[in-house]
Amino acid sequence: MRLEHGFAFLSAEEMAEADRMAIESCGIDVLSLMENAGLRTAEVAREMLGGEVLGKVVCCLVGRGNNGGDGLVAARHLYDWGASVRVMLGGSRKGVRDVPARQLAAAEKIGIETAGPEGDIGEADLLVDALLGYGSRGDPREPVATLITKATKSAARTLAVDIPSGLDATSGEPGHPCIDADLTLTFGLPKVGFLNPKARTLLGDLYLADISLPPNVYTHFSQASSLFRVRPVVRVW
Repeated sequence: MRLEHGFAFLSAEEMAEADRMAIESCGIDVLSLMENAGLRTAEVAREMLGGEVLGKVVCCLVGRGNNGGDGLVAARHLYDWGASVRVMLGGSRKGVRDVPARQLAAAEKIGIETAGPEGDIGEADLLVDALLGYGSRGDPREPVATLITKATKSAARTLAVDIPSGLDATSGEPGHPCIDADLTLTFGLPKVGFLNPKARTLLGDLYLADISLPPNVYTHFSQASSLFRVRPVVRVW
């Protein structure tokens, strides 16, 4: 952990401990955290689209884990608000884990188009990167790597969910390939790897969102629990 810019920056292991404290010690389940993270993502996406999503095209790239679940919740909200949303999975749907699989089923039931990684991203007003979370290590593997490469070639602005896919949350070293985001919305607390100059160029603007982690989680890491008393999303840099 490092205290910089008025924030506690956590390693991947420390962030996992923060999540564990919320889930096991305080009884806040994964689904609740995911719903909160996805809603905050959708709200920031709407701001990136000028405050109105009606008629805008959003492509959400989602992985098989909880980060992908966050992206699916965001996709659902953006679709509800009038955006044209399509989801591209970073692998087979059989590999999607339990809670994200429930989010995928909900997205498809309301009519959101889904495709595998072999599809074409096409033209979009915004890409939402929810492929890999803070626990990812090393170079992204196929087929996620191919999907990241497609995203980096797109002309659309990119919103990274929690962390740009391919970036190591603890070291800040980018894997090959790695998402180059215009804005990163991170959750709970920022990751210590973000302080690496190599990471700074890939994060874009960095914001921190409230996903309802309890106050004792913040104080455990020497962070004031009043971070979000005025608004649910605050700028880090």
